[in-house]
Amino acid sequence: MTPPAPLKLIALDPDDLAVISAHVQDARVQASDIVWRQGEKRLVVGMSRLDWEQTLSGETASRRLIAALRFDRVLACKSRKINLEAPDTTLELLCIEFHQGEAPGGSALLLFSQGATLRLDVECLECELTDLGPDDLGTAPADRGG
Repeated sequence: MTPPAPLKLIALDPDDLAVISAHVQDARVQASDIVWRQGEKRLVVGMSRLDWEQTLSGETASRRLIAALRFDRVLACKSRKINLEAPDTTLELLCIEFHQGEAPGGSALLLFSQGATLRLDVECLECELTDLGPDDLGTAPADRGG
């Protein structure tokens, strides 16, 4: 069986972002994989996401994919209940929301379990999700079984 092509999605409006949010639901993110490049106005989040397409197609064994989530045109990045001084902390991403401000700008909220949040104030919504490959390492016991 041929593995599916890697997913690459771009969001330029709230509806597009809702699709990306669905694909990253329950993704695991280590604090060390959150990279804010203020000078480039970019935030990149590395993650291990569930392959929802495989799960919804009826496969019995879930699998995870390594993916990168990138936001461009970010004016400010603020966090709440995320300890960036503890790089091994694992966060579980619940969803991504967009709150419109003065058009075309607004705020993208990455909402994690236990109230952790990243808030990105953006000039305009410009987000990309790209799969990088299967998460074959299974580095954490929590990765086993989905």
